[in-house]
Amino acid sequence: MLSLATSTPSARGGLPPIIWLCLAATWLVWGSTYLAIKYALISFPPFLQMGSRFLFAGLLLAAWMRWRGAPWPNRLQWRNALVVGTLMLCGGMGGTAHAEVSVGSGLVVAFIAVVPLIIALLNLIWGIVPTKLEAIGIALGLVGVLMLTQGSGFQASPAGLAAISIACVCWSAGSVLSQRALPLAPGAMGFASEMICGGVVLLVLAAVSGERLAWPPAPQATAAWFYLVVFGSLIAFNAYMLLLARAPAALAASYTFVNPVIAMLLGVWIAGETVTCFEWYAVTVILAGVLMLLLKRSARN
Repeated sequence: MLSLATSTPSARGGLPPIIWLCLAATWLVWGSTYLAIKYALISFPPFLQMGSRFLFAGLLLAAWMRWRGAPWPNRLQWRNALVVGTLMLCGGMGGTAHAEVSVGSGLVVAFIAVVPLIIALLNLIWGIVPTKLEAIGIALGLVGVLMLTQGSGFQASPAGLAAISIACVCWSAGSVLSQRALPLAPGAMGFASEMICGGVVLLVLAAVSGERLAWPPAPQATAAWFYLVVFGSLIAFNAYMLLLARAPAALAASYTFVNPVIAMLLGVWIAGETVTCFEWYAVTVILAGVLMLLLKRSARN
C-alpha cells in the first residue's frame, strides 16, 4: 500500500519518490486497464462491470484500513464520497466503459487527454490560473483530441463520442471538487469510501438499465475483471487520488497524455484494433502536451 506520509520536493527540486511511483502507476497501469475493460465487456456489461469492480475493491481497502485502526468516515465525509464517487466513478469510469462498447480502447483513452483542460477551466473558479507552459501543454493536448475526433473511430460512433465526452466532464468535476470543496476521509479510507459509494451507484444504474452478467463469464473476461480490481482500482486509482492531494493538478492529470500510446499499442498488438495514420498523428500532438507539463513542473522547482 502506498505511504500516505507527507512528502515534499527535495532541496534540489526533484520529485519525491512516492510521486514518481504514483505517476508510474497512473501512466503505465491505467494505460493497460482500458484494454482490460474491453475484454471484461465480453461478459460484464459496462455499469455492472465498473460497479462490481469498485465496490469489491472499496470494501477490501476499507476492511484493510479498519484492521489497521483507521476510523470510519463521518457523515459529512460519506456525503462527499457519494458526490465525488458518483461523478468520478459512475459518470467518469461508467461512461468510459460504455464508450468502449462501440469505440476502440486506444481511441477512448486518447480522447481522455481533454481532462487537464477541463480541470484547468474548473480551477479558474478558485482563482487558479495556469502558467504559460502549462497552458501550452493543455492547448496541445486539446488540439490533439480535436484531431482525434475527426478520425474514423469516433466518426463511426456518435454514441461513443457522447459517452466519453460526458465521462471526461464528470471525472474532471469530481477531481476538482475532491481537492477544493468536498474533502474525503483522511488517507486510504477516503479512497475506499469513494469507491464504495461510486460502486453502489453504478450497480443501481446497472439494475435500472437492465444489465445482466453473461453466465458463465468467459475466462478472459474474469481475468480482466480481477486485473481491474487489483491494478486499476486498488493500485492506480489510489495513486491518482494521492497525486491529487500532493501534486499540482496538471501533473496529476498527466496520465491522460501518456496512457494513449500504451493503450493504442496494446490495442493494436493484442486486440487487433485498427488505428489510422491520422489518429497516430493526433496522439503525437497529445504527447507533446505532457512534455510542456513536465517542463512547467521543472521550472517551478
